[in-house]
Amino acid sequence: MAGAVSQPVITYKLRKRRHPVLEFIAAQPLGAISGVAILIMLFGGLFSELVAPYDPFDIDFGAMLAAPSAEHLMGTDAFGRDIFSRIIYGARTALTIGFFSSLLGCTTGAIVGVASAYFGGRADMIIQRFIDVILSFPIIVLALVVVAMLGRNQIAGVDVNLIFAIAIPVMPKVARVVRAAALTIRDMPYIDAARAAGFSHTRIIFRHMVPNVAAPFLIMFTAYVAQAILLEASLSFLGLGVTEPTPAWGLMLSGNASDFYREAPWMILFPGVAISVAVFAFNLFGDSLRDWLDPKFKV
Repeated sequence: MAGAVSQPVITYKLRKRRHPVLEFIAAQPLGAISGVAILIMLFGGLFSELVAPYDPFDIDFGAMLAAPSAEHLMGTDAFGRDIFSRIIYGARTALTIGFFSSLLGCTTGAIVGVASAYFGGRADMIIQRFIDVILSFPIIVLALVVVAMLGRNQIAGVDVNLIFAIAIPVMPKVARVVRAAALTIRDMPYIDAARAAGFSHTRIIFRHMVPNVAAPFLIMFTAYVAQAILLEASLSFLGLGVTEPTPAWGLMLSGNASDFYREAPWMILFPGVAISVAVFAFNLFGDSLRDWLDPKFKV
């Protein structure tokens, strides 16, 4: 048509979203570094037989208290055992107990917290007062009491009672945080619709409420793995955790290590560094995960 003005053609270019892992690395570089450290520990723990240069149980009296060298990267202990190999195998012990105790404590705490928020009223009051009683005890004291009551129960080389002893102090803290998140979900329209549809309390809790507290659960689970590792090391140091000859970082700091700290400081230095790196890595990863998942922390 004569005199018609041509309209500009507007094109929209859709922005391709990056992979969540790449987004996390870009947003939380320190968290990504701590994630790499965690993966290295996991690899060392899972494939200890391939990574460790020596058998952690081999005793060599000819190499007692040997200083770090090319043959023994972190030296040897009072029995001539290679410290580097024992630290690698100790990662398996720390991560196994830390993972399962944190998983048990966080899962139980999440279910208790959601149920407490859902039912409310007297049930909520009783549960919260019980949680207050547990929280009134220091974590290490509560774990010591549980270990003393349950004793030892080795299954497949893992002390199951030690896992329970560490999980119990974790449970009330997770329950309190999850309850706060579940209180906002309890009054949502879809929960009212589920009640009106005649769904059971169990189905509403596990099908509609528990999945919606997955983000705080994941953050707390990651953070409490670090606390569980530190608590396991503390109990082993006090002689109430893992026992000899099982390689464990806390156990490596106790016993004859304190007797030879002047002659062989590496017996204390390297296990202490391993505990510190593990706890720091999980704490930093948990904080970074919180900042990345929680919209309040996003700019």
